[in-house]
Amino acid sequence: MRFILATTFLLAISSQAITPDGKHKLVFIAGKPSHPPGMHEFKAGSMLLEKCLATVPNLIVDRHEMGWVKDEATFADADAVVIYADGGKGHPAVQGTHLETLRGLIAKGVGFGVMHYGVEVVADNGGAEFKEWLGGHYENAFSCNPIWEPAFSSFPEHPITRGVKPFQISDEWYINMRFRPGFKDGIVATEDAGMKFVPILVATPPDATRDGPYVAPKGPYPHIQAEKGAQESTMWAVERADSGRGFGFTGGHFHKNWGNADFRKTILNALLWVSKVDVPAGGVESTTSEEDLSKNLDTKPLPKPKKTAMLTPGIFQR
Repeated sequence: MRFILATTFLLAISSQAITPDGKHKLVFIAGKPSHPPGMHEFKAGSMLLEKCLATVPNLIVDRHEMGWVKDEATFADADAVVIYADGGKGHPAVQGTHLETLRGLIAKGVGFGVMHYGVEVVADNGGAEFKEWLGGHYENAFSCNPIWEPAFSSFPEHPITRGVKPFQISDEWYINMRFRPGFKDGIVATEDAGMKFVPILVATPPDATRDGPYVAPKGPYPHIQAEKGAQESTMWAVERADSGRGFGFTGGHFHKNWGNADFRKTILNALLWVSKVDVPAGGVESTTSEEDLSKNLDTKPLPKPKKTAMLTPGIFQR
């Protein structure tokens, strides 16, 4: 009975949900605390982005923490759901009946976006859905997660790239996504089974990046090394046949990166676009300060110092 009622509720959602005051609604879900300080600051990052969107006149940001919404009734008038959280088998989307909840929303044209570790799901638990809804995902041991500094020097014509200037920034940019076969390597705008795919941030990893080490597992993987010189899509956007929109963004590991205006504008534009809000011609304008970046950080234990062994007085080994 509970499942039937939930299904009926989701089927009642319109494909263009508008709040009572005529605004579009973004449900923005931040994951649970993880990683050392300054990394995977999902709460602080989502709060900073919410603040940057506060002046957008026709958008409501309904932000939630700890991996899911407090009450699924909030989805009733949502235009998009975006998850910025840890992924893999602990991904918020695959817990309990969340995949079914999302499936009902997406069937009605609700937008869906995932950020950083949130692009990763287990192949047999969310993989098929992510390829259906987003065009692809991170797959453990097929994809990899090096920290590198790509230079994004050119962009496709797309609302997400409006006003974005070339930028270069170090992050844990994932590579070698498991895209739908019709999208091949994910570096060319194309269409497959009614889904339009556009690579947003594309760069060529240096050979040393492909040789590792990656963050975890450290690798290297021969199939990653074999692609030296090839471009990689680190962010992409899709328009689904059901009229819904989606994006995958692999950056967002280091919280300090939200201080970069073009890095930040790319995501702010994406949050508007996935919610079906018009992106301004120059993109979303915003400012942040060092004070902004230091707010709302999770309370995390500091990493333990590495032990050193003394070889001779005054000489230490790493």
